Amino acid sequence: MDNAKRFFDWAFDARAENVIKLYNGEQMSMEKMFISFCSHEPAFISHGPAGLNASVKGVGFLPKDEYLEEVLEIYIEHIKTFDPEDKSYSQRGLKILIEQMYGEDARKRIDFTKLGSLELAKKQSWENYQVNKDAALIFHQPPMISYKLKGTIEIYDEESTGKRELYQQFINAQHDVYHRPGGFDLWIKQPAYIFRIEEIYDNSASRNGFGARLEYPYSEE
Repeated sequence: MDNAKRFFDWAFDARAENVIKLYNGEQMSMEKMFISFCSHEPAFISHGPAGLNASVKGVGFLPKDEYLEEVLEIYIEHIKTFDPEDKSYSQRGLKILIEQMYGEDARKRIDFTKLGSLELAKKQSWENYQVNKDAALIFHQPPMISYKLKGTIEIYDEESTGKRELYQQFINAQHDVYHRPGGFDLWIKQPAYIFRIEEIYDNSASRNGFGARLEYPYSEE
């Protein structure tokens, strides 16, 4: 069985390389920039009361649980500095993302057993995952690369629980640390999904693909 490391090389390392290039001001074609989003926007497959459903959502890796509070505090302190007239906000945010997520020194703190996402629509995926936590994520990068992840969904929704949900706070903050923040009040309206990875398949149109199951968990060695 082949090692699932090749999925993480594509889904995390390549993205980290692009974030660092963006921070350093290296030129990147629009085509390459758009294609890089393929590792960030899989289709979430669900099945439940709303029927069989597929919905494209943004995802991201997270630090291991023991680092979440520390990194969240750093994110929030940066977000508080947002000023629409300040053109350096996103650049400073990229520096923080490299220090906390994408730099070489940060990699050992990343949890490669889960992915985080936000629910913005609260429609069919939302209805299904309330009842059936089984999920699959389908990644595709034209013309050949494709991966399928099987696992389960956990929902973190402050509006329903009435208490602070760390994953929900963190994933909203990780979005806002680079993008224009929508305001802290918006976070409570945007629940978080944590997708726990159980199986990984290489669906690429390649000799080692076509639905081959990859060894996971895997060793970095």
